[in-house]
Amino acid sequence: MEAAQAEREVAVQVAALNTQERKAQSRTASIATAIPTAVLPATEEPPHRRRKRLKDEARAAEEAATDTPLPLDASAQLSEAASAAPARSLRRTLNTYLSLSKPRLAFLIVLTSTAAYSIYPVPALLSTSATAAPSLSTLTLAFLTTGTFLTVASANTLNMLFEPSHDAKMSRTRNRPLVRGLISKRSALLFAIATGALGTATLWYGVNPTTSLLGASNIVLYSFIYTGLKRLHPINTWVGAIVGAIPPLMGWCAAASQYSITVPSPTASTLQNLWAESQELLFTEQAVGGWLLAALLFAWQFPHFFALSHAIRHEYAAAGYKMLTSTNIPMAARVSFRYSLLMFPICILLTTEGLTDPVFVVASTGINAWMVKEAWGFWRKNGEQGSARGLFWASVWHLPGVLVLAMVFKKGLVGRVWRGVVGEDGDEEWEDDDGGSVRV
Repeated sequence: MEAAQAEREVAVQVAALNTQERKAQSRTASIATAIPTAVLPATEEPPHRRRKRLKDEARAAEEAATDTPLPLDASAQLSEAASAAPARSLRRTLNTYLSLSKPRLAFLIVLTSTAAYSIYPVPALLSTSATAAPSLSTLTLAFLTTGTFLTVASANTLNMLFEPSHDAKMSRTRNRPLVRGLISKRSALLFAIATGALGTATLWYGVNPTTSLLGASNIVLYSFIYTGLKRLHPINTWVGAIVGAIPPLMGWCAAASQYSITVPSPTASTLQNLWAESQELLFTEQAVGGWLLAALLFAWQFPHFFALSHAIRHEYAAAGYKMLTSTNIPMAARVSFRYSLLMFPICILLTTEGLTDPVFVVASTGINAWMVKEAWGFWRKNGEQGSARGLFWASVWHLPGVLVLAMVFKKGLVGRVWRGVVGEDGDEEWEDDDGGSVRV
């Protein structure tokens, strides 16, 4: 009996001890929970890692605030408008086909060709007597703009036709008409063939065969060579720059042909006459101005495109495109800065070659310096901290700014306008068809 009672007392004591231990653990846990985290011991972050972390956080916050996404291209916007329109409606059809032409890009290209046409140094473009001075043909200009737009539309349509599966992988292009199924590939191909044939024919018969040949060559360069190289090598950007440099030559040849001294020979073949015409329009001293404008467009495209593609460089890489901004950003930034610097000598040569008045050099220096400044920031910051976006918008305003200034300060234009306004008599002579001179 005594042994059994002793065992019960031991069991009661053990149970009491266990209860007390559990209560003590509970109190300890509650106290630990009540203590703020800040006073609990923790491993101290090394100073150099803390500085790096804070620097990375500040940079990420700044990029999030400045590098907002660039707007969708015009084709994507028109595709959205077409998809919202009723099926088989005229508005849906027009928006769909217009989106195939990439109208914003096409407008820019037409602008460069018409600017070169306007800058061509026609004697006494404006004088006190508007009918007494020779001028460029308005009808030829209409054929030039129409034919250029049609050839550009053909090239852009073929470009979309070859890349719908890749366009679907990028945010800026996934809404294009072929990606969204707004038009069949067969209809897009027929549209490309029709616009290409009509555009080259318009340039051939309304302007001259050399300009038509340049337009046709651009279709081939852009649609088949540039488009194919995009997935092979970053050199595709240089090929694309050649494509952009050709339209100013088209405008220049359209203007120069109106003062051509080459007469087609009835005994020569079409190819021989074309070669003779092309030699005069493209490879003589009078063609220097056209090549300078082509050089301006060639150089401008590098800072513009590299700044544009920087924001979506990861999408280019994911889609399989070999863009320089996706593979080597420092090199892309250096190339952008170097070609931006070329704007200064090109603008100076436009004056020394007699295309613009000296004031053009002064007027263009400001806008050239702006783009060089942004290109320098793009290079030094490796495209970060909003530098790519700053260069993009500088390039967007730079090209039309320089072209408009060149047209405004065309050689002798301001002086002739002034004489026309104040009524001063001109004192210039022009040779007539009989070899005599006419004073105006």
